[in-house]
Amino acid sequence: MSNLFFKKKNNIKINDILLSLKIKKYKKNISINDIKELKTANKNDITFFNSIKYKKLVEKTKSQLIITNKKLINFVPNRIKIIEVENVLLAVAKITSLFYPDSIEDTPDYKLSSIDKKKYSKSNFGKNILVGKNVKIGKNCNVGHNTIIESNIVIGDNCNIGNNVILKNSLIGNNTNILDGAIIGKKGFGFFPGKKVNIRYPHIGAVIIGNNVEIGCNNTIDRGSLSNTEIGDGTFLDNQVHIAHNVKIGKNCIITGQVGFAGSSKIGNRVMIGGQAGISGHLTIGDNVQIGGGSGVINNIPSNTKVMGYPAKNIRKFLKEQKKND
Repeated sequence: MSNLFFKKKNNIKINDILLSLKIKKYKKNISINDIKELKTANKNDITFFNSIKYKKLVEKTKSQLIITNKKLINFVPNRIKIIEVENVLLAVAKITSLFYPDSIEDTPDYKLSSIDKKKYSKSNFGKNILVGKNVKIGKNCNVGHNTIIESNIVIGDNCNIGNNVILKNSLIGNNTNILDGAIIGKKGFGFFPGKKVNIRYPHIGAVIIGNNVEIGCNNTIDRGSLSNTEIGDGTFLDNQVHIAHNVKIGKNCIITGQVGFAGSSKIGNRVMIGGQAGISGHLTIGDNVQIGGGSGVINNIPSNTKVMGYPAKNIRKFLKEQKKND
């Protein structure tokens, strides 16, 4: 599927990539279709391998060209050609920028115009609403005052979009409520600290919001870097929740106020998280997990578990320790 929100530069050759990485050119200058994650990469795509936790995905990837470092080379199947670099993610950032040169800056959509209420006559709109090109809004929707809907956004049927909402790079299902002040689809907080300047990481992913979802006031949901940020059907987010790039939240979860998710963590179905809890990046939280308010989650949590504290641990163990300290 082509990217709805960022235009890909075609005719990228392997030597264009090697030049951007300051690596010696190949004799056979083959064409590269795109840059993708291990799971979604096809034969003519370039992909990357930056952590041993993705070893199984490396074995299954369809890609024939992979970026990795010296420590991980031996885990790459012989059928795959390797580009060895010192910093895998920095290399990925440079290559992504090569394919998608407009993805670094989060510039405003300058193709906006006041909403044509005749075009979207099956829904209701407030005042001062700006809409971009190729926007799709379903029937029986309500959109509040001073809201911005940028180009190529898709909104399903029976949705309520509040006042002062900003929607970018997002696909929204049916029967979903997005409350006042939410900002959805902005770029993630991805960069590499440098001695002189910080190097920004491009974000070409989207935010995918399912059906029957509620997004609270002043939520901030970042779009994905290479993959998408996803909110599953039936999930409810309280006010002031922050969801970083590439996070996947399952179905029928309940996330209360001021919870923060670091990038690329995967949350199962029917997960309940108390207020002001923090979830570190690249973690897997199973189904039916309950996380107490104020907890700091820094490790994976298996399904059907209740945890609390910092670092978050089994709630019975946490309460016993608290009694000993009293």
